[in-house]
Amino acid sequence: MAELRDAEIIIVGGGIVGCSIAYHLTRMGKSDVMVVEKSGLTHGATWHAAGLVGQLRGSRNLTRLLQKSVALYDRLEAETGQAIDWKKVGSLRVAGNDERMLEIKRMATMAKSFGLEMSIISAQEAGDMFPLMEVDDILGAAFIPSDGHVDPSGLTQALAKGARDKGAAIVQGVRVTDMMLEDRRVSGIVTDHGTARCDIVVNSAGFWGRELGLMAGVAIPTIALEHQYLVTEPIPDMPAGMPTMRDPDLLVYYKPEVNGLAIGGWEPETVPFGETGIARDFAQQLLPDNFERFEMLALNAARRTPVVNQVGVRQMINGPIPWSADGEFVLGWVPEVDNFFAATGFTIGIAAAGGAGQMIAEWIVEGAPSLDLWTQDVRRFSPHHNTPEFLYPRAIESYARYYHVHHPGEEADSARPILTSPLYQTLKEKGAVHGSKAGWERPNWFAPKGVEAVEKPSFRQPNWFEHVGAEHRAVRERAALIDQASFSKLEITGPGALAALQKLAVSDMDRPAGRIIYTQMCNELGGIEADLTISRVGEDAFYLVTGSAFGVHDRHWIERHIPADGSTTIKDVTRDICVINLCGPKARKVLEKVTSDDVSNPSLPFATFKDIRIANAPVRAQRIGYVGELGWELHMPTAHGLEVYQALWRAGEEFSIANAGYRAIDSLRLEKGYLYWSADITPDYNPFEAGLDFRVNFDKGNFIGRDALLRARDDGVERKLCIFTLDKTVPVFGGEAIGREGRVLDVVTSANYGYTIGKPIVIGYLPAGETVHTDFEVEAFGETIPAT
Repeated sequence: MAELRDAEIIIVGGGIVGCSIAYHLTRMGKSDVMVVEKSGLTHGATWHAAGLVGQLRGSRNLTRLLQKSVALYDRLEAETGQAIDWKKVGSLRVAGNDERMLEIKRMATMAKSFGLEMSIISAQEAGDMFPLMEVDDILGAAFIPSDGHVDPSGLTQALAKGARDKGAAIVQGVRVTDMMLEDRRVSGIVTDHGTARCDIVVNSAGFWGRELGLMAGVAIPTIALEHQYLVTEPIPDMPAGMPTMRDPDLLVYYKPEVNGLAIGGWEPETVPFGETGIARDFAQQLLPDNFERFEMLALNAARRTPVVNQVGVRQMINGPIPWSADGEFVLGWVPEVDNFFAATGFTIGIAAAGGAGQMIAEWIVEGAPSLDLWTQDVRRFSPHHNTPEFLYPRAIESYARYYHVHHPGEEADSARPILTSPLYQTLKEKGAVHGSKAGWERPNWFAPKGVEAVEKPSFRQPNWFEHVGAEHRAVRERAALIDQASFSKLEITGPGALAALQKLAVSDMDRPAGRIIYTQMCNELGGIEADLTISRVGEDAFYLVTGSAFGVHDRHWIERHIPADGSTTIKDVTRDICVINLCGPKARKVLEKVTSDDVSNPSLPFATFKDIRIANAPVRAQRIGYVGELGWELHMPTAHGLEVYQALWRAGEEFSIANAGYRAIDSLRLEKGYLYWSADITPDYNPFEAGLDFRVNFDKGNFIGRDALLRARDDGVERKLCIFTLDKTVPVFGGEAIGREGRVLDVVTSANYGYTIGKPIVIGYLPAGETVHTDFEVEAFGETIPAT
C-alpha cells in the first residue's frame, strides 16, 4: 500500500475519474502522480453505478470525448490484464411519440455530422434486438452499435493498475481535511495522515467535490442527489447479447445484468443528499430504498417490459450521485486558484471517464485540452451558481428533465430570477418573455397584447416565431431598444494595461482614446479563447465588454497572462453598468431627440464612443452593435437605466420604436455574418479559418498565438468558415450535417431563420478545397436540403 508523500500532481478522489486522470497523466510522461482516496477505490459513486456507456450528446466535442472513452475501453483489458467486463452490445433509444421521433431524427443527423455510426430502425427491428420489450406503441428507435456497458469497479481497477504500472502512487484510507494556500496556489494538502506538498491539485472528489473546493476557497457548483435503480431476479430464457435500452418517454433505462435486468430512470422530485454536509465516514454505502418514489418508474418499466411483473426484485440500489448546477460535468482550471483543477459533477461518469481523464491530463501537461469543452468548463459558472438556494432546485429540475425531449432554446424554470436589470419589471409589463443567461434575466422576445407570454419550444415552429420576426423587422426597418445589461464588463487599468492587452489581443490596442477595438484573444496554437470589444477610455484605462456567460472565463484568461507586479488591475463592473442597445435605421433620429450632444456620423463614427447625457444621466454612447444596423450600445450607471430607457421610448414612439429580445438578435447577427464565441468560434478555430484575419495585426509586435497565426497566414488553412442559405424553410438549430455530393464535410455551428431574406441561414466550416463550390446540402431531421 502506497504511503502519503509529496508529489508533483495530487488527485483527490479514487473513483473512476480520478483513476482515469492518473492513467492518462502517466501516459503523457508524468510519473510523479499521487491519487489520494479517503476510503477505497470506487467507494464513492462509482461502485454502485449502473455502468451504461453511451456516446451521442448534443455537442460534437462532448461526443468525441465519449468516443475516446470507448476507444480506451476497447483496449484497456488487454493492456493491463485487468478484467473490465466491457460489453460492446450497442444501445437502443426508443420513441413513443412524434416529438420524440423528431428528436431521434435530429440525433441521427448530429451523429452523422459528428462521425458516429447511428441508424434509425423500426419498432419491430428494435423489438428483435431487445425481445423483452413491448413495441406496439413505439414509432421507431435509434441504434448505436458501438455503445455498451461495463463493470465500473473492474474498469476503475484497470485504470488504477495502468497508472501504477507507469509510476503513479495510489493512497487509500487517507482523508483530506484542508488545503494549504499560498499566493493563489494550493501548495499542499492536509490530511488525517499528515501533509503532502504538490505543484497541482485535481479535485476529482465526486459528490464531495463542492466540499473539497471550499477548502481551497473556490466555487465548484456540484452537489449530490439520490438515484435509484433495481436489479431483477433471473429472467427465464433471458435473451443473450441484448443492447442497453432507453425509453425516455417512460423515463426508464435498461441494462442486461446477470440473467436479469438492471432498470433505472429519472423521476421528478428526486431527493438531495448531503445538504447539511456528508458524513466523513460515508463510503461504499447505499441509502434506504424509497419504493414510493420509484413506483412511477417501476410501473413504466412494467408497461415497456411486461416480464418484470413475473420476476422478483433481487436488489434495490439507492445511492448518491454527483450532479452539477446544470447537469453537465465541471472540468478545468478553477479561476480563483492558479493550480487547482476541477474534474467532478459527472452525471455519466462511467461513460465519460476515459475521455475526461485524457482531457484533464492534457489541460495539466499541455495547458489546454485537445477539444474545446466550454459546455463542461467550470468557468461557465458565476459565484451565484454556488449557493444552496440555486444549486439544489436547479439540480433537481435538470435531473427530472434528463429524459425529457430537449428542444433548442428551452429554458430552466427553477431558482429564478437571480440577477435583473433596472428595466426588468417595465419590460415584463410590456410582454417580455425572459430567458436566463449566467443568472441574468434577459428578454428573449416580447408577446404582443393578447398573446400568452410563455415560451413553447418546438422542433417545428415555436410559438415565438412570428413575434421574433416582427422584432427583427423593427430593427431592420425602424428602431428598437434591447436590454443588454447582462453583458459582462471589465475595467482594465494601470501603467501596464496597454502592454498586457497588446500581448493578449490579436489587434493593435494602441489606438487613441475614444476608439472601440473588436478583437480576439488567442492561445499559443492560435485558437480563439475570447471574442470581445475593448474601448480605450484613457492613457492607462480600457473598458472590456464580452458575452453575459463569458465574463468569468475571459477574466481568468486575462488574469493568467498579465504580470503579477500590480501594474495592471482588473475590476468587474457588470452590475454597476446598465446597457441599452438603440438600433435600427432611425436610431439616430431617436437619439438626437434625447441629447444635445452631437451624435452625427462625423462626430461619432463607427467603432468610436462618446460621453453624452440622456435624461440628465451620464451615458457612454458606443457606436457598435451585433445586429448589422446603425446603432449604439448605451452604457450608463445602473441607477439611471430605467430613466434613460423611458426617455428613449418616448422619443421613439413617433418612429414606431419596438422592444426586441435575444432571439431576434440571433437572427439578425446571422444575416450580418457576425459570429458567436463558443459555437462558431472556439479554441478549436483560429481567426484565419473563421474569416477574422482582418482583425490580426502582425506589425504591432509579439502577442500570444502570433507564431501560429503567421503559419496560418503563410501556409494557408485546411478549413474555412462559410455561411449558407437553405433553399427550403426547415427548422435548423445547429449540429446538422453539411455535405456535398453525398459526403459529410462538417457540422453546422449555428443556425436560425433570416426574416429579411426569408430563408434559413446556417454557419459551418468547410475543407478549404471545397469553398470553390456553391452547391451544398444540409441534412435536417433526416431530410437533405440544398444549400448555397
